[in-house]
Amino acid sequence: MSATLPLQALRTFVEVSQRGSITAAAQALHVTPGAVSQQIRLLEERLGLALLVRERHGMRMTEAGADVYPMLSAAFAQIDKAVDALEAMKTRQSLTVSTVATFAASWLVPRLGRFKERHPHIEVRVEATPALVDLRRDHVDIALRHGLGDYPGLDVVPLMAPVLVPVAAPGMLAAGAKLATPADCLAHPLLHDADRADWPLWLRAHGVADDPRARRGDAYDDDFLLIRAAEAGQGLALVPVAYAREEIAAGRLVQVLDKPWPARFAYYAVSRPGAARRPEVRAFIDWIVEEAAA
Repeated sequence: MSATLPLQALRTFVEVSQRGSITAAAQALHVTPGAVSQQIRLLEERLGLALLVRERHGMRMTEAGADVYPMLSAAFAQIDKAVDALEAMKTRQSLTVSTVATFAASWLVPRLGRFKERHPHIEVRVEATPALVDLRRDHVDIALRHGLGDYPGLDVVPLMAPVLVPVAAPGMLAAGAKLATPADCLAHPLLHDADRADWPLWLRAHGVADDPRARRGDAYDDDFLLIRAAEAGQGLALVPVAYAREEIAAGRLVQVLDKPWPARFAYYAVSRPGAARRPEVRAFIDWIVEEAAA
């Protein structure tokens, strides 16, 4: 399209050609019929060609007008589509949330529907990774992390401290060999997370003296793998009750003792300084704090 041709005049030509009437085109363009006639005259003078002729019942395209009308009509349809997309972007917001796979699958994702009901205009992208992320470099808006809450230079909002419970596969314990006290767990294979700290701390919290057996057994980097190992009957596991709720309800795991214990590590929502000034980030943090409290 030549830069010397006025866009408004071309749009006016398309509207008149489509409707076959200067008056109808003027109504569609929200201008006067005189303004429409002036735009057509301007365009024809620039081109040195007649594009429209007046007839008794309206306007008719000339041969030249009929040749270019399909291309111009398609071009303006594309422009209208692009403008609609830009308008939609003004109302659509998005954010990226990073967390570990177990927390995403067992806790976050099942609840995200409630966030979408409250904020349908916010699109959430969940990245599940055990690795530490650089919030700025990795374009992450919020990281949901399990730790001690020490994240220098970042905004940190505490969410919840997982409650650990001892679980096992229903068939793992021999008939009649029920666990009666926390110390009884030491007679069975223990499954650990990566740092092997939970079992010794749990036993100590329930009055059991230090015992080297508390650190023996297989270890797993991810709670999801730990739960799967316990479900397969490989030993007793201390797992966050929120993660194993489905397995316990389905009978694939049983809580072997009613001895819950809050873990040392808690979950935190971590973001760049000032990121919560963005409405979508603030909305997500407010929502997840509410969910965690519930």
